[in-house]
Formats: sequence, C-alpha cells, structure tokens
Amino acid sequence: MRIDLHTHSSVSDGTDSPAELVANAAAAGLDVVALTDHDTFDGWPAATRAAVAAGVVVVPGVEMSTRLHGAGVHVLAYLPDPGYAPLADELARVRDGRATRLMEMTHLLTDAGLPIDLDDVLAVAGRASTLGRPHVADAMVAKGYVADRSEAFAAWLWEGGPAYVPKYAPAAVDAVRMVGDAGGVAVLAHPWGRGSRRVLDAEGIRRLAEAGLAGIEVDHEDHDRSDRATLFEVATALDLVVTGSSDYHGTGKVGHVLGVNTTARDEYERLLDLARRAATAAGRQAPRLGVA
Repeated sequence: MRIDLHTHSSVSDGTDSPAELVANAAAAGLDVVALTDHDTFDGWPAATRAAVAAGVVVVPGVEMSTRLHGAGVHVLAYLPDPGYAPLADELARVRDGRATRLMEMTHLLTDAGLPIDLDDVLAVAGRASTLGRPHVADAMVAKGYVADRSEAFAAWLWEGGPAYVPKYAPAAVDAVRMVGDAGGVAVLAHPWGRGSRRVLDAEGIRRLAEAGLAGIEVDHEDHDRSDRATLFEVATALDLVVTGSSDYHGTGKVGHVLGVNTTARDEYERLLDLARRAATAAGRQAPRLGVA
C-alpha cells in the first residue's frame, strides 16, 4: 500500500487541479493521497469527488503556516472539521495576510527595477484560493525576469531576500491546539527544512507534542539520511506518528514527484485512529475520506 500524505493543487501553489492531482496520484501507483493545500479547504470537494474514478483514497488536509520563536513552521492538519469557525477564521486571516504581503513584494520588485503589480500575480495564479511567493515567482517568469521559480526564489524571494516580506501566521502551539479542537490531527511538515530546524529541536517538538501534536513528517526530500534517523528517534521517544510524503506541487517544484517518499500503512492507520478519537473528543464532524 503506497501512501503519500502531503500534496498541493492549483488551489494553492501547485500546478495540477485537485482532480488532476488525484488522477496523477493513481497513475503514480499511489493507493492513498492527502490533499494539503496551504491554508485552505477549497480543493477538498473536487479531490474527493475524483477519488472514485481514479481508484485512490483521498485524505482531506491543509498545510497551515505558523510561527515559532520567529521562525516559520508548517503544520499539516488532517481531517479537521472545516465547519469549526475558529480554525476557518484563522485560515482566512492568514490568506488575507498573504494577499497584503504579495502587494508589498511587488512594490519591492518594482522599486528594484523589475516592474510587476498584483494584477500580474493574479493573472498567473488562476483560481488559487491561497496566494504565495510561488505565484510572484510565476509572474516574474511570465515577465521574462527569471527562468523559473527556483531562480526567482534564489535571487529575490528567499526568506531575508531583497523582495521578501514576512506574513502573518498564528503561533505553532495555538495552531496545533486549534486543529485538535476542530477534531483533526496535526503533523509537523518538513521540520528540519527551510530554516525551521533552529526552533524545532527535540525540546521544541516535545512542547508541541504536549499541545497535541500527533506526528512528524520524517521522510521528506528536505531531510537527508541523518536527519531522518534523528527525527525518527525523536518521534519514537515521544510516541508520535511517523509520516513520509512528496510535498508534490506539480511542475511548480522540482524533485518532489508523487510517491518519492511514502507513509507506512500501520502509521497511516494509526493517524486515522487518532483523527477518529480527536473528532469524538471534540464533538466535531470529521470530513469524509474520498474513497475509491
């Protein structure tokens, strides 16, 4: 059984529509795929509808942007009740902050001699509910300023770069608790990639576990073999679920093909069991899996 628990569609910063993503997951030989777009539930209906035709199970999820001691930390929330107002409202606040941030970034690029405006970003974002730096990068590609997203990030959009603007995000501990209150389960996404390692040492992860963290995404392309071994030890010591996934973005991210990392079946079943218990404890209505 092949299980990939971290993917993105064009509803956020991926390039496949939700239905295309599910079909591509089936073509890649996956049995289970989680749709975890950034800070939005909007891709869930189309993805779950596509499950039957594709012959795969779709797990509804979301990747939340959070902060911990000033660093960005991403939290994967699986099966939260989308009708839980505090979580839905917080995600809307994050999305609103993203839109304001993008306008500021376009001003910085324009001042640096690369004229670009918000309409240029919206033109390449299509119907995305969640806007982010990858859409600015796509607009820069369309303008001919860079060859691809990678060059845009390396030269301009990296954290601390000349066109980087920080965004609003809730505290990681608050986000983990909110996911539990919504009847879902929280898993740290790529905890030792992208600058998160300095705040997510064993003690930092332990504190999140005390707040209700359910698991760690150990097998991810941002983690080398040594990172994975150490994170596995941390997860085992804290009795956390161990997941693996691709962080697939379609053509928007190189080297993250569907199924490049997978989650063991027993860990997946443990995650689902924790989600069922969380929904019962919170008195929430868990979203249904998209079932083939």
